[in-house]
Amino acid sequence: MQTLTILGATGSIGCSTLDVVARHPDKYRVFALTGNSQLERLLSQAKTCSARYVVIADESRYADAQELANAMGVQSEILCGSQALEDVASAPEVDAVMAAIVGAAGLLPTLAAVKAGKRVLLANKEALVMSGALFIDAAKQSKASILPIDSEHNAIFQCLPRDFEYGNLEKSGISSILLTGSGGPFRERPLDSFSSITVEEACHHPNWSMGRKITVDSATMMNKGLEFIEACWLFGASARQIDVVLHPQSTIHSMVQYIDGSVIAQMGNPDMRTPIAYGLAFPERIEAGVSPLDFMKAGTFTFDTPCHERYPNLQLAIDACEEGQAATTRLNAANEVSVEAFLNKEIAFTDIARVNAHTLDQLEPINVSTLQQILEQDRLARETATTLIRGLR
Repeated sequence: MQTLTILGATGSIGCSTLDVVARHPDKYRVFALTGNSQLERLLSQAKTCSARYVVIADESRYADAQELANAMGVQSEILCGSQALEDVASAPEVDAVMAAIVGAAGLLPTLAAVKAGKRVLLANKEALVMSGALFIDAAKQSKASILPIDSEHNAIFQCLPRDFEYGNLEKSGISSILLTGSGGPFRERPLDSFSSITVEEACHHPNWSMGRKITVDSATMMNKGLEFIEACWLFGASARQIDVVLHPQSTIHSMVQYIDGSVIAQMGNPDMRTPIAYGLAFPERIEAGVSPLDFMKAGTFTFDTPCHERYPNLQLAIDACEEGQAATTRLNAANEVSVEAFLNKEIAFTDIARVNAHTLDQLEPINVSTLQQILEQDRLARETATTLIRGLR
């Protein structure tokens, strides 16, 4: 029986994780659920799965959460604040942690789980984008297991040989990693209409059901850019060993190309319960509630090269990856600010990439190696992006 903490339980990954867990009550129990704004959903989840703890990120909402828990008959103990998030991620009773808090807010509790030597099911790509070497070094020191949950990285992980040596793709006969992406909802939209893209249009993905922020990131392909950076850290690959391939059908989730000409691909219907189940049960496999891929109905698979004029955020991310840790930390921070401004209808869709690029341009290159330095670069980039956005209003 595995004991789980789910960081970000009310989001799409958290809900899918609970769905898989509910299918296997003999294998998994929930220690803690964490959330922020969706209190009623969080408490309902806790009641259903009998979580021992519920953690609210926002301390000012503790009284509301306690009152609602009493009214709903929830027996879980209510905790709040950033330290509580880290505590339930690193608690001795916990075997595995689903790291599904969106954005930079997920870094510290995820890092706490890593330092405690947990099995970390990593759905929060920003943790690696922000902290890179610090994160990987902590995992090596604590002997934590990092299992990728993003569909693309999970696919790559499944396509690697079992004796894969981190950072040594050549030894495993790997020539390149092929990171697939759908291209989002605007893959064929005329470029001259991009400035009029609405929030509602950007939040409608053709294949995946995701949260609003990550859906906008998919539309700009920043999501793929962040995944590019994450893949470098997860597998010890260089930027030149990874190629991004557009695959609009989202059926092939990623591929690994070998020096003998072989390409191994992982395929399946676009449902996050598949990589979640794989991460939970690894190295075994369990039923996930996902219907098998029907090749007779799958239709045609198509592939293309991303157009950087259409997806400037993707190139920004690749360039930041090659520049170093400070650049990727800054880019992630600027993007979180600019996407939030777009969702609040304060800037245009095309301003997202503009704000991100100008933020990077205005900050001098610097080497970072400590958590404090990383968090300071995150703060500076957010301030810079916010100032730029004020100038666009």
